[in-house]
Parts: sequence; C-alpha cells; structure tokens
Amino acid sequence: MTETSDNENPIGAVTDADADQLAAMVGKVSDEQLAEGMANAEGRKMILDEIFNRMAEHVQPEKIKDLDAVIHFVITDAPGGGEDTYEATFKDGAVHVSDEPTADSPKVTITAAPVPFLRLVTGQESGPAMFMTGKLKIEGDLLFASNMTSFFRIPSGS
Repeated sequence: MTETSDNENPIGAVTDADADQLAAMVGKVSDEQLAEGMANAEGRKMILDEIFNRMAEHVQPEKIKDLDAVIHFVITDAPGGGEDTYEATFKDGAVHVSDEPTADSPKVTITAAPVPFLRLVTGQESGPAMFMTGKLKIEGDLLFASNMTSFFRIPSGS
C-alpha cells in the first residue's frame, strides 16, 4: 500500500491497495473525510470504478453458479447533483459490472449515499442495520437482497 501524507492525493493509495487494505483505510477515517473525498467528481469515479471492477474478484462462484439476476447499485449525492448507477449482472457463475445500466427491471436496486455505501462494501457496517436505519434503500426482492452478502468475500479491514 502506498503511504500518503495529508497533502498528497490518496488516489494512488486506493488503486494500489488490496481489498483488506482499502477496508482498513475506510475504517480509519471519519465520515466527514469520506464525504469530502467522495465530493470530488474525479476521485469519486475512480473509487467507485475500483470497487465495482473488483467485484468479480470477491464473488464466490459456488454461491452464484445458478444465479441469473441483475442488480443496480445507486450511489446518490454526486458532485453537481444526481447519482451514479452501476449494474451487476450475475449469470453462468460470474458477475459482470458496468457503469452504463441496460436492464429496465433489475431484481434489486440498492440505493445509498456515498459514505454509507463505502462503509457497507468495506464491511464496516452491516446491510440489515443500514436498511433498518434508512441509510440503505432497497427496491425489489428483499429476500434476495438479504442474501447478497453471502455471494461475496467481504474484506475485513483488520
């Protein structure tokens, strides 16, 4: 992992970090610091692309071998307004991700603001707890959504 000072851009640290290192980085900073980092359009895109591009590395093929589903992840509060939507397609024991969704009717749409999303995908917070407190919104098949974490090896950050 690349060490950075407060004056350096941590982009290199994120792209060089493995999943556990990234989870540890997220766990060490405040929500305010995460929000500040995600308020930069270039940094936000790089971080989200990095997370979603790594999704296939963390999927457990035996858990999705018979799965045929499309999931949309909507990260709100984009710089300048709007949101970023990523589409994960599970088929034939693999997952493919795009930042240009094509499915009109995903099985599940998961919506979160940037900081809760980062806390979720790095294992810092649980999806059910976030859902119960309104930090995570789910449209579609709730039972399916509740099982989604079993599809992946979630980084520990320890």
